[in-house]
Amino acid sequence: MTETTEQQTDSALVTALLEIIDRQRWDELPSVLAEDCVVERPGAAPLAGLPRIDRFYREERPIRTGEHVVEHLLTGPGTAACWGVFTGTKADGSRLEVRFAETYRVRSGRIVRRTTYVHSPAGH
Repeated sequence: MTETTEQQTDSALVTALLEIIDRQRWDELPSVLAEDCVVERPGAAPLAGLPRIDRFYREERPIRTGEHVVEHLLTGPGTAACWGVFTGTKADGSRLEVRFAETYRVRSGRIVRRTTYVHSPAGH
């Protein structure tokens, strides 16, 4: 089955967002995120609206540097999902390596919702 142009665009949006985050090019966030975007992260209150998301990345993010390595990226009408490994350095200088999965909602060529899930070891 062939990917539609819309699915290719949604895939490119996800890839572009992760590249913007990894390279800390915060001025480019509006090129992929809608003004009313909501970002949900594990154990934290949702970040609602582009100004709030921008402030988080510039001033509050607990990760200093890092890279998302996407293993798989799937798209459907107005949706996308990806998973892989994130490796980075926290603000305190400690190393971080976690498996992640993310889901996305897309509207009019911009991401309107990003939900991140992080793998944590089982308690047994």
